[in-house]
Formats: sequence, structure tokens, C-alpha cells
Amino acid sequence: MFTAQTEPATGVATEIFSNLWTTLENAYGPAGPFYAVAALGMLLALISLPFLLRKEKDPLDRFSFKDERLEDDLIRLRSSVDDGRMQGLAPLLEPTDEEELSSTRKELRSAGYRGESAVRIYAFARAAGGLGALLFGVIFTLLIPNEPDIVISAAISALLGLAGYFVPVYWVKRQTSVRREEIQNAFPDSMDMMLVCIEGGQSLDQAMARVGQEMKASGTPLAEELEQVSTEFRAGKDRTTVLRDLAERCNVHDISSFVTVLIQSQTFGTSVSQALRVYASEMRDKRLMRAEEKANILPTKLTLGTMLFTVPPLILILIGPSVIEILRSISQMAGG
Repeated sequence: MFTAQTEPATGVATEIFSNLWTTLENAYGPAGPFYAVAALGMLLALISLPFLLRKEKDPLDRFSFKDERLEDDLIRLRSSVDDGRMQGLAPLLEPTDEEELSSTRKELRSAGYRGESAVRIYAFARAAGGLGALLFGVIFTLLIPNEPDIVISAAISALLGLAGYFVPVYWVKRQTSVRREEIQNAFPDSMDMMLVCIEGGQSLDQAMARVGQEMKASGTPLAEELEQVSTEFRAGKDRTTVLRDLAERCNVHDISSFVTVLIQSQTFGTSVSQALRVYASEMRDKRLMRAEEKANILPTKLTLGTMLFTVPPLILILIGPSVIEILRSISQMAGG
């Protein structure tokens, strides 16, 4: 009895599937069912994306701060708190090795992405980019009028998938390089301002807070880093730890040397203003040398562009008529 009831249901399902398959082939060609499967996968991905990116509500949002500075300090101190995005996919997206996880988090912080969920979003972007580019390659090869070779189609799809997988890596490295350059260019000015504040009677903590506040209008990443440092100072964090964290986040050699100078001054009890005066002078000299280096490289780059875009047309203009006359003479001699 159970078998007799199951066989008609299976036959009806098979008939519906066959009719749907035939309809898709008649409407979109032999690849119509594959288009439908791809469209269904993309639709499911778009539907699940809002749930994956859902952010948990912060319990402190119910409190209102009359002083905006206290609210800003709270936000900066809680910038490393996990916001809960993609928490369910954490075992799949985050590296299981603690050393690899720490290295990835350090790389993202150097690029300006400080949230604890940045590692999960970064891994999700790489996976989604690779799968999306791979799917695009498959659909692109199926849309070619002449049926392509299966090896060529697989190679194109694989190359597109690899490109989509490594695009987030390139983006993070590019952001790290740009951010590092901005910090390096703004650091000598911040040193001069910090020296003026310290010689005016302020402490190192107050000088960093004032410099970060003054440089905030320029929008440089260094202003954000100095503000975070001053906030951690006010929160009672150890000064040596705060300075070393600053050097690790910025990942700039000048900042690391500056942190070493401050730690040594604090350890041996020497004058901070004197050390900053000497170091600020060195930073100005280094910035001048970097500018001179770029100016010296510029003629070489211009020479390469000039040779590439000027010499070939010039040779064509000078030698072209002679070559044409020689060819005409050879053709006349051959015809005679």
C-alpha cells in the first residue's frame, strides 16, 4: 500500500521536473536550467545577506550622554568590541590558528579596520568575491555563441575566481600603504606641535590630546590614532603599553622610533622636551630628504614617458617617407 501511493507521487514530481526543464530549454536555450539554478543561488544569497550582516544592539545605546566628549570617548574605547556581525559564521570564517588570527587582525588594523568582526567580514568578502567571480565566469562562457572548449572555459572561470578571491587582499594592502603614507607625511608637523605644547608647560598626555584635536580638521589617520592614545591614557591604561600599541597599529618606522624615544625618556628620567626637540629636527630633515628623492626620480620617469610616446612618432615621420620611396623603387625595378 505504501509503495503504491509513493510511485504516483514520484511520477508526478518527475513529470513536473521534466516539464520545467523543457520550458527553460525552450525559453533560454540548452543552458536555460543552469541559468535558473544560478539565479536561484544568487537570490538565496541576497536574501541571507541581511541576516549575516545584522548588527546586535549595543546595551549602552539606551543611555544618553549630555557631554558629547564622553560619548566619543566611549565609542573609541569600545571600538574593538565585537559588534556581532556574522557571529554565526565565525567558526567557518575566522582562522582556527591563534597566530594566524592575530596576524590577520593586525593587518586589518594597520589598514584602518579596527572592529573585532573585521576578520570575519574580510574572510567573507574573499569567499564571496571568489565564488561570485567564478559564477560570472561560468555564465560568461555559457553565453558565448560558439560552444567553447571545456578546458578553456574552466581556465577562464578559475582565473576569474582567483582574481575575485584576491581583490580584497589587494584592497587591504592598498589601504595599508595609503594610510601609512598619510601618517608618515603628517608626523613631522605633529611633532612640532607636540614640542610647542610640552615646552608651554603641558604634559605628554595633554600634548597628545591637544595635537590630536588640532589635527582632527585635516582628517588624517594620525589624528585618530592620537585621539585613541589620549583616550586610553585617560582610561588609566599603562603608558608603555599604549605607546607600543600605537606603534603596532600605525606600522610606520618613524612612529616606532618615536615610541622608543618616549619609553627610554620615561625609563631613564631624561627630559622629554629635549628628546622631542632633537627628534622633531630629524623628522623635518627626513621629510625634506624624501621630497628630494621624489624630485630626483621624476626626471627618470619623464624620460621614460618621453621615449615611449615621442620617439616612435618622430622616427616614423623622419624615416617613413624614405622607406616608402625605397619600396616604390623596388616595386618599379621588379615590374621593369
